[in-house]
Amino acid sequence: MSNFVTLLVEDDAFQRDVLADVLKDEGFEVIECTTGEAAELIIASTGTELQALITDHNLAGKMSGTELAHYARSRHPHLNIVIMSGTTVQPMPVGTAFLRKPFAPERLLDMVRE
Repeated sequence: MSNFVTLLVEDDAFQRDVLADVLKDEGFEVIECTTGEAAELIIASTGTELQALITDHNLAGKMSGTELAHYARSRHPHLNIVIMSGTTVQPMPVGTAFLRKPFAPERLLDMVRE
């Protein structure tokens, strides 16, 4: 599973650390961001090695996780995208998985592997 890069966007440092550790333990290479704007730059400069985007809906910057997902989908049509939130997110970008917080880390792994 080498070169399987997952972009993790979460402004809560504790949650980001927990999720990053779970993913790394499974052999994923994880790039961590706190804002949609920072993640957008990574998405723009990343090629096919980017396999998944995991983002919280509510982020520290101006951009929401849903807006980031739309952007990522336009750049990488086959990207596996998971949006996490404690509240319902509408409308969801096409082909995007939703994970309601709180959730077991194993649920996230299942979704990223799909």
